[in-house]
Amino acid sequence: MKKQIALQNRKITYTLRKSQRARRMRLAVYLGGSVVVTTPHDLSQMEVEKFIRAKTRWLFSKIDFFKQFTGREIGRRNHRQYLKYKDEAYRLAAERVEHFNAFYGFTFNQINIKNQKTRWGSCSKKGNLNFNYKIALLPPELADYVIVHELCHLREFNHSKKFWALVAKALPDYASIQENLRKAGILLQ
Repeated sequence: MKKQIALQNRKITYTLRKSQRARRMRLAVYLGGSVVVTTPHDLSQMEVEKFIRAKTRWLFSKIDFFKQFTGREIGRRNHRQYLKYKDEAYRLAAERVEHFNAFYGFTFNQINIKNQKTRWGSCSKKGNLNFNYKIALLPPELADYVIVHELCHLREFNHSKKFWALVAKALPDYASIQENLRKAGILLQ
């Protein structure tokens, strides 16, 4: 459902999505400048607007950042591109999982390459490692971070201190790599 809010003399149009699965509010700005707020079903409009107002500075910075890409075909998610890079992404993931798992020694089920909009990777409870095909487009250091991150979820299915300690064993400078990956998030759109 489309809504509008006035923030610092600017009107922002956003899509409000109420989700049964959402446990907390989430604010996202996408490549075309669209703004989406996802909330649990039981939150009031007043709580949603309070949340958006608290994030005003961040929201404006993201909207302004994405304006520089207007009219460019950066990171568009399409099936043709997925088919073009899927095999390359699989080879990369399989090779790097094998490399890092020689160190960790975790058991996993299978590696899958997906065409996801908002995730670089995921790890299922069944032990499947899933990666976005766009890892093939990342610099090697960032692709390695995604792979190590998901591999470590095989042992710690959370983002606890234990999880980050596992990541740090293979990538001691993971925090700076993680920041660079956030900046590369534009590729996911």
